[in-house]
Amino acid sequence: MYENVYVKAGRRWEMNYTIKDVAKKANVSIATVSRILNNQKGYSEKTKRKVLEAIEELDYHPNAIARGLINKKTSTIGVLFPALSSMFVTELLAGIEKAAHQLGSSVIVCHTESNGSKTMKYLQLLNEKRVDGIIFTSEILKEEYYEFIQKMSIPLVLLSTESRIYSVPYVKVDDRHAAYSAAQYLIKKGHKRIGMISGNQNDLIAGKPRIDGFKDALLDHGFPVHDSQIVCSEGFTFADGREGLKKMRQLAPEVTAIFAASDEIAFGAISEAYQQGIRIPEELSIIGYDNLSIAEMSIPPLTSLAQPLYEMGEKAAKMIFDMINGDQLVESRIMPHSIKERSSVVKKEE
Repeated sequence: MYENVYVKAGRRWEMNYTIKDVAKKANVSIATVSRILNNQKGYSEKTKRKVLEAIEELDYHPNAIARGLINKKTSTIGVLFPALSSMFVTELLAGIEKAAHQLGSSVIVCHTESNGSKTMKYLQLLNEKRVDGIIFTSEILKEEYYEFIQKMSIPLVLLSTESRIYSVPYVKVDDRHAAYSAAQYLIKKGHKRIGMISGNQNDLIAGKPRIDGFKDALLDHGFPVHDSQIVCSEGFTFADGREGLKKMRQLAPEVTAIFAASDEIAFGAISEAYQQGIRIPEELSIIGYDNLSIAEMSIPPLTSLAQPLYEMGEKAAKMIFDMINGDQLVESRIMPHSIKERSSVVKKEE
């Protein structure tokens, strides 16, 4: 029986079979095996059966790199995230990986830390790996990033961000509208003294739009907006939430409800409230933003503005694969948001 082995130190070691081995066993050319593996034409059904039988007997696994040289695809996509520790990222990535797996592709995840030079190095790496497409998340698409990806001549989709300068399809929630909904929810619960712990006010993706949405809701319902009502943080983390509540209690102690610009900020605020002996929601109601899976595990369970993060990641990946397969008419998608009611907000009776 035809086999491919070698012996080392008295032990028998099996080697990986190659396309050449398959061709020899099936008594056909390497080119014929290649055409069959890539579903190309130019062979009979009888020849195809012989090759497939040889592949099965040898347990041959085509090399992904070699396949890529033939069909110009590597069955990999790159995903750039500014942070990997966030629960927000975990849910986006789960959706991306589900879609990629279903479509026979793999995902290379790059942690940019919002660092320009690191982002460029990762883009160079993805270019060297010959990825089939890129999903760029949660940051501003800078000119240098865009121009480099354009030179790569591969599809690009933005996730949880958008670009007003470049015509790139995106998947996101309308942050300004969603923040408006969160603030309006507190107003309808009877709260008149409402504060906000925001992310970075200079963040054009999730910072400023959510602040603007919050202000719009208050003004539309006849409430004045004072600077003391909005505490701006550096980011959207648990630590930002703790520090944010400390500042809020100093600047506007009369506030009865807070809109936190992320669930992690909300968790930090709840933790700090516990340390200060403030009862949630009896003395202070809090609504978060994202509806992370851990929101229902907090004490009390967190009411949150829900982004469909898993579905957003899945949609972005499917858009990439549509573009890879030649669909140039992929349209951007604004995903629906909703309020997930739990126990951290109480109706205010005055």
